[in-house]
Amino acid sequence: MSTIYETLKKDHDRHRELLATIADTQGDSETRRKAWDSFYHDVSAHAAAEEETFYSKLIADEDGQPEARHSVAEHKEIDDMLEELNEIDFSSPAWLPKFKEMRHRYEHHIEEEEQDIFPVAENVLGEDGNEKFGSAFEKRKDAELELVEEKAEERLEQ
Repeated sequence: MSTIYETLKKDHDRHRELLATIADTQGDSETRRKAWDSFYHDVSAHAAAEEETFYSKLIADEDGQPEARHSVAEHKEIDDMLEELNEIDFSSPAWLPKFKEMRHRYEHHIEEEEQDIFPVAENVLGEDGNEKFGSAFEKRKDAELELVEEKAEERLEQ
């Protein structure tokens, strides 16, 4: 069983790979569509599950509140940018600059989590819950992926 930190880092590494793949594409290509779809769905589910299973525990503790609140606020900013990107045609000249801005913000966010927030969380959460939180995160993320799919289908119907 993986710790919460190993589980989150594994997702972050996958997201970094997808971002690099997307950055290497041009226009409205099949590769860009597939990589974007994977990134969008996984990051959306990751953030929701992370807030519920990880950040909620940090917010409940005075020592973890500042970092958790900051990260949740960044999640909202990134989510807004993801939705903006979904509204822009992949071949539009506006898409790539917005993508680069979102990528920069997201990579900054995950680096901050790994370098600054994980050590605080280790103090707040202690050793006992690490694997329990990792398992809870994975279960919640699976449920969130289904919700992201439902929301995407609703958006297409509108």
